[in-house]
Amino acid sequence: MIFKTTMTVRGHQCDAYGHLNNARWVELLEEARWRWLEVGGVDLRAWKEQHQGIAVAKLAVAYRRAAHPLDELEFRCWITRLGGRSACCRQEVFRAGTEEKMLDADLTFVLFDIVGGRARPMTGDVRDMFARYLHREESP
Repeated sequence: MIFKTTMTVRGHQCDAYGHLNNARWVELLEEARWRWLEVGGVDLRAWKEQHQGIAVAKLAVAYRRAAHPLDELEFRCWITRLGGRSACCRQEVFRAGTEEKMLDADLTFVLFDIVGGRARPMTGDVRDMFARYLHREESP
């Protein structure tokens, strides 16, 4: 399965050249992942009660095309590796309604204990949710 969501580029996200700033791209990638968690059934309130968090360990982004104000972008997210304490997520962004790839990113993340600051095993409902999105090939 692949999670998909769309977002519109806003003028305040663009730089002096009129295109989406690289730091804003990263923020939009993060917003897509949060939407994915919420739609995927992760109970973020329960996570907080359990002192559980999610943290980015590594992010590699390849910027392919410029995006401009009012562009509609489709974000696609899936899991490429699901380990015991970490996982890898692939994100690709397309101009909505097309296969024009704007950006792709690979992200490694961990679940962690907020109090202790250490990685937690990825088990139970969280693992099951991510497993539904496991796809080992790029651009499925």
